[in-house]
Amino acid sequence: MKTKLFLITPPFTQLNTPYPATAYIKGFLNTKNIESVQADLGIEVILKLFSKEGLTHMFALATTNTQHPTPNTQNLTPNTQRILALQEEYIKTIDAVIAFLQGKNPTLALQICQEDFLPEASRFAQLEELDWAFGTMGTQDKAKHLATLYLEDISDFIVECVDANFGFSRYAERLGRSANSFDELYEALQQEPTYIDTVLLSILKERIETIQPKLFLISVPFPGNLYSAFRSAQWVKKNYPNIKISMGGGFPNTELRSLSDVRVFEFFDYITLDDGEMPIEELINAVTSSAVEKQYKRTFLLENGKVVYKNNSLKHDYKQSQVGTPDYSDLLLDKYISVIEIVNPMHRMWSDGRWNKLTMAHGCYWGKCTFCDISLDYIKVYEPVAASLLCDRMEEMIAQTGQNGFHFVDEAAPPALMRALALEILRRKLAVTWWTNIRFEKSFTKDLCLLLKASGCIAVSGGLEVASDRLLKLIDKGVTVEQVAKVTRNFTEAGVMVHAYLMYGYPTQTVQETIDSLEMVRQLFEVGILQSGFWHQFAMTAHSPVGMYPEKFGVIKETETIGAFANNDINYTDITGIDHDKFSFGLKKSLFNFMHGICFDYELQDWFEFKIPKTKISPDFIFDALQETEDFNTKATAKIVWLGGKPLTEYFTKSKKGNSWEMMVLTFHDKKESFTVQMNKSEGEWLVAILQKITVSNSKIYTFQELKADFETHLEDFELFWYSKPVNTLREFGLLIL
Repeated sequence: MKTKLFLITPPFTQLNTPYPATAYIKGFLNTKNIESVQADLGIEVILKLFSKEGLTHMFALATTNTQHPTPNTQNLTPNTQRILALQEEYIKTIDAVIAFLQGKNPTLALQICQEDFLPEASRFAQLEELDWAFGTMGTQDKAKHLATLYLEDISDFIVECVDANFGFSRYAERLGRSANSFDELYEALQQEPTYIDTVLLSILKERIETIQPKLFLISVPFPGNLYSAFRSAQWVKKNYPNIKISMGGGFPNTELRSLSDVRVFEFFDYITLDDGEMPIEELINAVTSSAVEKQYKRTFLLENGKVVYKNNSLKHDYKQSQVGTPDYSDLLLDKYISVIEIVNPMHRMWSDGRWNKLTMAHGCYWGKCTFCDISLDYIKVYEPVAASLLCDRMEEMIAQTGQNGFHFVDEAAPPALMRALALEILRRKLAVTWWTNIRFEKSFTKDLCLLLKASGCIAVSGGLEVASDRLLKLIDKGVTVEQVAKVTRNFTEAGVMVHAYLMYGYPTQTVQETIDSLEMVRQLFEVGILQSGFWHQFAMTAHSPVGMYPEKFGVIKETETIGAFANNDINYTDITGIDHDKFSFGLKKSLFNFMHGICFDYELQDWFEFKIPKTKISPDFIFDALQETEDFNTKATAKIVWLGGKPLTEYFTKSKKGNSWEMMVLTFHDKKESFTVQMNKSEGEWLVAILQKITVSNSKIYTFQELKADFETHLEDFELFWYSKPVNTLREFGLLIL
């Protein structure tokens, strides 16, 4: 009998682009000729709720809710009373606004920006503060931001009147966060379905009836998807007990590694860990095979009333080159909505626009950071994909989705692979836009950053974490603040936006180090080499070195008990006894202002309500770190690439003191301007010939040593030529040393 699989992401993740897990699995199943259908139920539920029909229903529900048996709304907040009073305006505008955010109705931006089209509630109160920010935004962006505030007002209404667990990118998240015990989630699942549950289950019912799968796979990336995953599984178990149900994804991979609560298996038949391809292939075999001894790969299941972990398959995981190209078919790619929640350039990229998601390398090539879950396979097992195969996958996905934007979702993209990928993109003349996560390491030279920009890289994000060299060493980050400054400068000058992940409250971090860290961040923004950032408070996880060996890092675990359900976040006490929570507001408020290029002259004390020590960082630390002397040393193995075109040439004769010699003028045209260089005829002719050989469209890449050898078969003193003014001019216009 033919096995059909149904893969879903339950509500809610992102509004603007599908979470890629099911697309990765579908792509793999295609290589095995296994039929599958996928759905992102999150976007489908959102579109049902945020529609004329959905709002009409919810407004009616709010006024007849059991808490409010009559349309008397006096016990509601003034904000919700206002929204209910304006309900006709919301019902009238909702479909047009959603179409606008889907990119189907761009002219509506003009009306939205006049600010008398959308009904406004409390979310618009922040607008006056942000007015100055819109100077840098066009009409479409401003309209997207206003439309986002409008949706958030409706969301506040839903939370108060319809379903307290609602959130755009998460649902009932608190039930999934640190849920050591399954009790609370189990109890919630015994209650009557909420209104949002009924919308979800009506979509699910229709799909299950149409597809009639044998195996139902639910990907749970985050705690905010967990409740809906269980609710979906519960409905299928009750109505289609013959369908086998499995859970995989980021949440079980990190949280459910010590699962023992049998009640979980009232909802699921299987829970798989880590890379999904081989576990799913073995599940398909187990479901369809009549063999008594079935093979499983990293799979929890129920046996004789007990939870058992089976890993008896002898098959190895698939290599990255064997897993196929992610397949986005079945997903409603034209229905996702782009929102601009806050005017943070990197967060805006997360939530605005459609991105095809791909991975350059499985795992992390560094794999040492002590706060990170480096003991788990998805980080520990490092395996890069060849650049040519990556480009094949990119071309396939462009053809399928019609979108040429790519977000490489790597833990940290390796610089050598980024270089190879950029060269391959340029060689194939692909017009793509891409961004990824990196480590700020010294391999990112000025020239490599220029190459990445030329290939379509528009942004990178990386962990500066704690801007203190002592703590960076303790974290085992492998970088220094000075090095980070140089790398962010190289990217910024190449025109690539840089976002830094910042951390506070790391074990043993002193108040002085927190303040010094803030001063470093202030200087990075002030000199203009960082465009975006976000402060995260340190969280201790079970699979990180800090979680496994807390005594090495000066922390004491508060509890050693392992719950029967989720285990990842660990409560701990830092021996310094510092309350790091109190720094949160000041760090975030200062960063918000620095990102907008203001308040650099404020005293650091101005950001905090309590007394802080003065910073010990020199006010010119970052500026001084960026001062460099000219390096007249090129490695023999360095690769030399020319991004420009073929020059136009002219000859003329130069005379001096009775001597004359032939000269050559080379005129180059790049996308923005034209420029010329002059040199003697023999060097000029060699240069024209060599630029043809080292142009980026050629598959052979020449090294500095090869160029030198070639030059010196005809001419003398290559170094003198290489460091001359004409070659330096070419260096500014796309002659790269990599």
